[in-house]
Amino acid sequence: MFKKSAAIGLAACAMIAASGAIAGSSSYINQVQVTDGGHRIGNPDAKVSVLEFVSYTCPACANFTRFHHGALELAYVSTGDVTLEIRHIIRDPIDLTAVMLTNCGPASKFPQNHKAIMLGQDKWLPRAQSASAAQRSRWATGTGASRRRAIASDMGFYAVMETRGYRRTDIDRCLADEAKATKLAEASEANGAKYFVSSTPSFAIDGVTLAGTHSWDLLEPQIRARLP
Repeated sequence: MFKKSAAIGLAACAMIAASGAIAGSSSYINQVQVTDGGHRIGNPDAKVSVLEFVSYTCPACANFTRFHHGALELAYVSTGDVTLEIRHIIRDPIDLTAVMLTNCGPASKFPQNHKAIMLGQDKWLPRAQSASAAQRSRWATGTGASRRRAIASDMGFYAVMETRGYRRTDIDRCLADEAKATKLAEASEANGAKYFVSSTPSFAIDGVTLAGTHSWDLLEPQIRARLP
């Protein structure tokens, strides 16, 4: 099953804030590139590359985003030592809808789109779990665009994306992109097969999957060990 992460490593964040290291390094956090498998955040010449494999319907992934992404970004990505690449594992139509929305618009919008969907999971995931038969029928019939619009409406994704500055027409246009839906689904399948992802969140460092690593307390020492 999907494993829960451990408690947040506040010490690392506090040390960076105290040293003032964040002030001149925010540009690394703002460097976002689309890759074949996801979005890469940080210094393209970083010493260490971390891949994070996530599913939006995975509570452990939301916990990692809520409690540990800050430490990862502040302690390692913002310094230019580490790049973080977020890759999607799509498990169901709700996942696909969320992925299409986080990928809506330019690459620069992805990190905050990702966090908005992930950090709102505690509100929208219960809606999925308690959905009526009529709702589930709407998610499974009609065109791909109509199915995804139904899911976005029932999950409250329209409201989430509107807080990110998107208009409803923008959202519907992204949800209707069948070529993008196919590309994202194929990338998810390729990621799962290539990196042997059986649960989320999972991680790879410098292209090597970290077996049994699903939490920050196991991930961080392996990042540190690869830095001078």
